[in-house]
Amino acid sequence: MKIKLDENLGQRGAELFRQSGHEVATVADQNLTSAIDDQLAAVCAKEGQCLVTLDLDFSNPFLFPPGEHAGIAVLRPPHQHSVEDIWDLCKLLSQGMAQEDISGKLWIVQRGRIREYRPDWDEQ
Repeated sequence: MKIKLDENLGQRGAELFRQSGHEVATVADQNLTSAIDDQLAAVCAKEGQCLVTLDLDFSNPFLFPPGEHAGIAVLRPPHQHSVEDIWDLCKLLSQGMAQEDISGKLWIVQRGRIREYRPDWDEQ
């Protein structure tokens, strides 16, 4: 899986995903630091990369429709969190990606679980 890590996840996160067999690029490595969300989403879509971020704006499926992307994973650590909480979420996400394809989906990764946004739930 091709992954782009947002600027708030750094090299440690990149290494964790690389060790799991993913092709990883970071926002910082590609000089996209402080890029507006629309620009970052467009680059990820063009390059076929799943965006991994802590930015809650990407959890809005009306702004960033999951089907238009190679996947969006929003990490949601506890309010009072440590760096280890972030890495635990990265590990959980990596395990989830090993079991299921995130392409075209929005995943919200929280302590102990991954929630998937499914627009068709509203129609049932």
